[in-house]
Amino acid sequence: MKRRDMLKLTAAAAVSTAAATTTAAATTAAAASRLSGGHSTPAPLVFAHRGASGYRPEHTAGAYDLAVAMGADYIEADLVPTKDGVLVDRHEPEISQTTDVASRPEFADRKTTKVIDGVTETGWFTTDFTLAELKTLHAIERLPDIRQHNTLYDGLWRVPTFQDDIDQARELSRKYHRDVILVPEIKHSTYFRSIGLPMEQRVLDVLRHNGLDNQASGVIIQSFEVHNLQWLHQHTAVPLMQLTMASGAPADFVASGDPRTYADLVTPAGLRGIAQYATYLGPDKNQIVPRDASNHLEAPTSLVSDAHHAGLFVAPYTFRNENDFLPADYQRGTNPADYGNAIAEYLLFIGLGVDGVFSDNTDTAVLSRQLWIDEGRPAKAA
Repeated sequence: MKRRDMLKLTAAAAVSTAAATTTAAATTAAAASRLSGGHSTPAPLVFAHRGASGYRPEHTAGAYDLAVAMGADYIEADLVPTKDGVLVDRHEPEISQTTDVASRPEFADRKTTKVIDGVTETGWFTTDFTLAELKTLHAIERLPDIRQHNTLYDGLWRVPTFQDDIDQARELSRKYHRDVILVPEIKHSTYFRSIGLPMEQRVLDVLRHNGLDNQASGVIIQSFEVHNLQWLHQHTAVPLMQLTMASGAPADFVASGDPRTYADLVTPAGLRGIAQYATYLGPDKNQIVPRDASNHLEAPTSLVSDAHHAGLFVAPYTFRNENDFLPADYQRGTNPADYGNAIAEYLLFIGLGVDGVFSDNTDTAVLSRQLWIDEGRPAKAA
């Protein structure tokens, strides 16, 4: 597919929700060809971050359904394994914040302490539960102090598996008359490999079982680690997304004694290295527009243009509506749970040329994109 054709398709996706996800697949396929030189999509894709998690407990069937209803191009699922090696959706393997496990007396003796990627955590972990046991738990809101309204839905949904995600995506495709595409994230790859539960082949096995291990599926696999993405690049045609943080280093680099950090990965040379195995860069949005010590925005960095020049599409995370997550420039009032001027933040980043956004509030992201289109698509940074 020629680049001009891909751009036309992506623009059409932004205008028509009904065509959005089909176009997302076309964009991904075109991106996977690793076009040389600078490039960007004319209208950013909307990645529903763990579903519509601003309105429903994250990683639940309800959150995924609502995200698609609101017009998401992709729905994201963070993957961790159970004791018996089944991939399930949770933000972290520690599940006391996202399920009702702490209130279940039959699992009281499972509370334990583990060190994951150098961080000591105490609680209940998916790797100490079989899938059958985990399926008896119910999902709850992870941020009840900020999203008290989401607690209304506590207990309505159970923990889904990766296969459940695929099955639901197919059901939602029929329900909403458009393709629903997944963007799974492999969590803590080095740690899970160290305890005998490697993730990568399991992900590919599920995709292959469902006929999705191909570029045409539109699926994108994400990771904050590097070596697993490099391995996946050799074993699948599915496009990959290198996630980065505003500080620290990939866990696999730390474990192997590699001194490089995320800051090294987003230099022009580092980005060229990422482009050898990945199609997308998923940076912390603060790597694009930093904030000072008082939480005010500073001047944008050159990361978007540098990544485009290396041949990468850029999809930063995470966009949220609440004051608690917004820069001081866009906050309204003093209540952390109140909504600020989130639309202004989206428009800032779209204007800087991002190709996608990870959002907890799908409808706000879709609206912001449409406002930008209605304004005549003001020039984006190349």
